[in-house]
Amino acid sequence: MRAKYVAVLDIRSSEVTAVVGERGVNNTFIIKSKYTCDYEGYAEGELLDINSFVCAVTEAVKSTLASNSGIKSFYVGVPDEFIKLVNVDKTLSFSSSRKINFSDVKTLTGMSAPPDDEAWRTVRHSCLYYVLSDKRKVIDPVGAVSDSLHGKFCFYKCKNSFIGCIMDVFKRFKDILVVNLIPLSYAEAMYLIEPEKRNKCTALLDLGFISSTYSVVYGDGLLYSEAFSVGIGHVAVYLMSELDIPYEVALSYLSTVNLNAKEKLTGTEECVFGGKTYAFSTMTLRDRIREGLDGICETVQECRQGCPVKYTDAGPLLVTGEGIKTVRGSAEHIAGRLEKSVEVIAPKVPFYDKPRFSSLLSLLDIALTDEKLSKTLI
Repeated sequence: MRAKYVAVLDIRSSEVTAVVGERGVNNTFIIKSKYTCDYEGYAEGELLDINSFVCAVTEAVKSTLASNSGIKSFYVGVPDEFIKLVNVDKTLSFSSSRKINFSDVKTLTGMSAPPDDEAWRTVRHSCLYYVLSDKRKVIDPVGAVSDSLHGKFCFYKCKNSFIGCIMDVFKRFKDILVVNLIPLSYAEAMYLIEPEKRNKCTALLDLGFISSTYSVVYGDGLLYSEAFSVGIGHVAVYLMSELDIPYEVALSYLSTVNLNAKEKLTGTEECVFGGKTYAFSTMTLRDRIREGLDGICETVQECRQGCPVKYTDAGPLLVTGEGIKTVRGSAEHIAGRLEKSVEVIAPKVPFYDKPRFSSLLSLLDIALTDEKLSKTLI
């Protein structure tokens, strides 16, 4: 495979997608191959069915290797259910003022790194910002004159059990020599949110199918990140339970009902499944779906209140992920429920400009632009 191409594996809470791509013009991407496989998902920091996950990853990687020659490495996006964020503040002092060099930055980073243990291993790190002795905050301190250097670091630790599972799969493919693990929340924050917006604290919600993540982004890292095992799929389960209908019918209603539409009170929605017709009033369906979304909003509110870092929550809540566009009008409902403006964000790339592609293209962007910062596992 030509060096400009990279292979990535995007792990969502209901499917895995393997892509081989390269950078196109104007920050677009050229996708050489794409394979998606469904599996049982994950919740509460555990894979629901390890065998299902292993089979899905194996099939996606196998198909990728069959259609692309020369692939020696893979970038794997790690969902936040398997990531623990550790923020560290450290200061490196000098005997007198001098120009800061790259070696100083590397020394400070090494001083800040928390130790690994049997359960967690650091797979990546970033620095939110550096502070010079004159109290100036900078993103890149190299070349600045100061008698000290302070850094606010993020270390992303991955569950060793998840690492072991991933590595066991890739060991089956003798051509794959290197596997790089990248926290998905970090990748999304750096790709989807412009640097000028990250100069202030920005809240990001990735609304998935089974699992979602609420993060507070600042500078070149995360101040806070909390995964919770609730997603748009749980709204379908709630609908199924409340209306006593098959799960497939509930999923169909999620994509057909518009929470903002001005239907008549007597309107009816029908769905045919398994040779049987299901019919419910539009108002009933909208009320039940709103109740399901309220459960998600309550969890998001708990995350907002539980953030240990005090920050100004003034900007809009940025929302992405496959869950936000499943139900039309869900963004407006979430905004009203949280009493906060909501902005749906997605990649600004033709054909992939939808929230469901956010994690995939964020991972591809990181893999293409920042390979050296990844923690390499063989």
